[in-house]
Amino acid sequence: MLNRCLAIMLLIALVSSNFSRFFVYAGFQVNQNYIASTLCENKARPWMNCNGRCYLMKKLKQAEEKEKKQEREDKRNQYQEALPASPALFSLLKKPVQRKAFPHLPPPGTVDRPLSIFQPPKIA
Repeated sequence: MLNRCLAIMLLIALVSSNFSRFFVYAGFQVNQNYIASTLCENKARPWMNCNGRCYLMKKLKQAEEKEKKQEREDKRNQYQEALPASPALFSLLKKPVQRKAFPHLPPPGTVDRPLSIFQPPKIA
């Protein structure tokens, strides 16, 4: 029973975070008369026929900024989870370097003969 209640509460929390704009619109429709008479920024200018839409736009912008901020925080947390927490893990991943020893060879095209024995061929 407890697991079922917990699952339902988590589902409601997940759905409510995705429908935040819907809740702003619904709250505006329910309280439109109150918002138009007291919270409206343009109540001194009745020719604009605002009827509280300025307040609605302000609230929608706030909800959108909140969603973007939450999305950025989620991305940052994902990046932080991907990186190891301690540098000791890097030392475990490091392999020892083995150096190979190559024999010393003379440069190509040289001959290791004494010059006193060597005589070039004669042209006939």
